[in-house]
Amino acid sequence: MDTIHSIGRRKSSTARVYFTKGSGKIVVNGKEFKDYFPMDSIQGIIMDPIKISGAEGAYDIKVNVAGGGFKGQAEAIRMAFARTLVKISEDNKKPLKEKKYLTRDSRVVERKKFGKPKARKSFQFSKR
Repeated sequence: MDTIHSIGRRKSSTARVYFTKGSGKIVVNGKEFKDYFPMDSIQGIIMDPIKISGAEGAYDIKVNVAGGGFKGQAEAIRMAFARTLVKISEDNKKPLKEKKYLTRDSRVVERKKFGKPKARKSFQFSKR
């Protein structure tokens, strides 16, 4: 096994993931994984596919992620991890698909319309 590459997307975030055999080190945009995402809940989102497949500590992972906020980036990374683990072993597909980690969540923010302060909110209506 050389390097396995996958892409994950969520909202306006795109994550490129590179798996190589190693000791379980995760680097996101040149920083240690726990420094880039200091919140435990976000770390849990990212590590979920690896825990489900039982591949903890088996691979060194390099991640390039761009766009969006930290939550969208974390979910993009989760999708890329799940796709890569399926490439490594087809046995991982069923549990990851049940958790919907292989499905692209296409929901994005609705655009703002003219004459309104937000997408759907209106200014206060005055009858008189």
